[in-house]
Amino acid sequence: MSRPATRLLAFLELLQSAPAVGGADVAARLGVDGRTVRRYVEALQELGIPVEGQRGAGGGYRLAPGYRLPPLMLGDDEAVAVVAGLLAVRRLGLAGAEPGLAKVRRVLPATLRRQVEALESVVAFTDVDASTIPPVGATLLVLADGALRHRRVAATYTPPNGGARRRELDPFGVVVHFGRWYVSARAAESGEARTFRVDRLSDAVLSAPAAPPPAGFDAVAAVTRSLARVPWAHAVEVWLDASAEAIAERLPAGLAELSEDEGGGTLLRMRADSLSWVAEVLAGLGCAFVVHTPEALRDEVRAVARRLTESAAAAPGDAPAR
Repeated sequence: MSRPATRLLAFLELLQSAPAVGGADVAARLGVDGRTVRRYVEALQELGIPVEGQRGAGGGYRLAPGYRLPPLMLGDDEAVAVVAGLLAVRRLGLAGAEPGLAKVRRVLPATLRRQVEALESVVAFTDVDASTIPPVGATLLVLADGALRHRRVAATYTPPNGGARRRELDPFGVVVHFGRWYVSARAAESGEARTFRVDRLSDAVLSAPAAPPPAGFDAVAAVTRSLARVPWAHAVEVWLDASAEAIAERLPAGLAELSEDEGGGTLLRMRADSLSWVAEVLAGLGCAFVVHTPEALRDEVRAVARRLTESAAAAPGDAPAR
């Protein structure tokens, strides 16, 4: 903790979480000395919060018996929004979500607390891979601060293969895509816009001022475009007889790179390990298309067409051929 106000609130949280806390323990957990702890006590007392000192070995502090902070004044809609947001980020793996929920529960009025606890029990999410590695909250804060204030960020980047090394980035924005956190940033050494997994960055600190992103830069579009170019076994290019806007509504973001063709229609470029899967995706787009590459994709499209034709011709009750 680096800010006095943050440490003061942390001290108040310690006082609320236990009947009494030792002065030495408070100083160690806040990273301050005993004199600073006493100043925090005085500051809380000036705010009307009755903090009492305890004598004895080591001394200590407690809130006056019977004292409770007033309930957090949230309406039903506000409480739902706060709790749903914390549940969502807990699902995304952020470590601070669970203690945040505990604090919200503690200060809500009893009736509203029971209702939000019911919401916690029944709400479910389907779009996050259980194997997702959560980013460190402190790293997210530094990246967000750098993006907002146009500051360079120095961080240790650990790629999936290879050793960790120090990188300097000019962050443009943070994007959550299918449960993973990414930062779109300019790599200082090359000047190119890149996409980095936030969970692979650590020890992030702000450094020198940085140039802002290009005018009109869209971090979401940059990240999804970058993910669509990740190398796989097959590079696919297909012409589609539909607008890019119409196709984008039928494909998950980041699955393919779409561009308007000069002669009309849309060029779809994507990479995949399974051409059979690509053929099934194309069949579900609901428009005519022409395969440019690879040639083997044509055979997979024909195989999908045969299966669909056979299914359409089958009589009710016929078992599918095996």
